[in-house]
Amino acid sequence: MPLVAAPNVSEGRDVEALDAIGVAFASEARLLDRHADGDHHRAVFTLAGAPAHLSRSLLAGARETVARIDLRRERGVHPHVGALDVAPVVFFEPGLRGAACAEALVTAELIASELELPVFLYGALAGGRTRAELRRGGREALAERIASGELTPDFGPRRLHPTAGATLVAARAPLVAFNLELAAPSDLATAKRIAGQIRDPGLLAAIGLTLASRGGVAQVSMNVEDPFAITLAAIVERVAEHAPVSAAEIVGLVPRAALAGFPAGLELHGFDPARQVAENALTF
Repeated sequence: MPLVAAPNVSEGRDVEALDAIGVAFASEARLLDRHADGDHHRAVFTLAGAPAHLSRSLLAGARETVARIDLRRERGVHPHVGALDVAPVVFFEPGLRGAACAEALVTAELIASELELPVFLYGALAGGRTRAELRRGGREALAERIASGELTPDFGPRRLHPTAGATLVAARAPLVAFNLELAAPSDLATAKRIAGQIRDPGLLAAIGLTLASRGGVAQVSMNVEDPFAITLAAIVERVAEHAPVSAAEIVGLVPRAALAGFPAGLELHGFDPARQVAENALTF
């Protein structure tokens, strides 16, 4: 089974830019999926490739991302600190953990040295430090923390890139990006309240937001940090205890086990099992 990467870029609306970035990410890896969201103003690319080839593809995609995305412009509702905001290397088999760690470190060094981008490690490579810790307060706060000496990039310059910010890199087991839309008349306050009530450190991260393109639909946007410990069906039940759920969305790959018992009557926007169920997508 190959290694997988799930780079997230802070652009969800410019199709031409995303096409060019996708071509770059696929330079030495297979592009399995691209999910763009104009409200989040974010796109997630899912790549698979062999060691060395994957890191070079991530570098190529990072270079195109820096050329195409300027963080001085409005970038949507999703928390972020970089144009190439996160670039995790994912292992779907325990035996690939070491290879994923090595590939993540190579990726971090390449991005920092070739593009003069500060790179921060998170997760196991950084003693458990989380993305949320690094994003706290946004780019401005991160720049201040670097300037004060509170934080030092693990690779690259001790300053943010003027247009591309910083990049966060990790090696990790699979997680599932999972969004649930709340039925009207739910609002932003309801989504934020539910997100706070269902968060479970190490298992489930959640934020509440609204989707302007959908007329202000409230959404609970989640990262299921351990999809083998909790199913998506269980998360739907947990959210539905607080407000009716009208639709769901999975971004990128999902292990088959996480789909067990998923409610048949709940709309799952755009889901393609051949492309998004990990065991199907990675059999090549």
